[in-house]
Amino acid sequence: MRHLLFPLALLAPLPALAQTTPVTPIQKGTALPPPSSDEAAVLAPINALFASLERGDGAAIAQHVFPEGRVTAVGKATDGTPRIRQESWAQFSARLQPGKGFRERIWNPAIEIDDDIAMVWAPYDVQVDGKTSNCGIDHFDLVREAGRWKLLNITFSSRTTGCERP
Repeated sequence: MRHLLFPLALLAPLPALAQTTPVTPIQKGTALPPPSSDEAAVLAPINALFASLERGDGAAIAQHVFPEGRVTAVGKATDGTPRIRQESWAQFSARLQPGKGFRERIWNPAIEIDDDIAMVWAPYDVQVDGKTSNCGIDHFDLVREAGRWKLLNITFSSRTTGCERP
């Protein structure tokens, strides 16, 4: 009988080890902490840019950018050769048409701030009529002037494959 009690005594603590403490699950898409107030201020002109793009409102972009800045797209032409397209904010804005906008979204932005300069690096996708048209990485350069963040440059990669949002 003693031979049976010893193995049973070893097994007795196992139910206690199997217990878990209830943990509230992380809501999908909220794994990163919310941006600090500085980070939120840096994201504000980017979000305003996206709202202008969705409306097709090129004129509204001007208040969020430095006019001497650039928009640079890097991708591949249909024949696979590398392609770089650069234009001023004015040229970029002139191509927008009211009612013919598109929706651009970023997620998991990496935000770096040093005094009055900031950089935001984030995956993005663009949707036209509810369908993803392209995706890549957005890289924004921002400068704070008179206490207000404005976009100086945006450089982005662009592709039409592998655009599944995590």
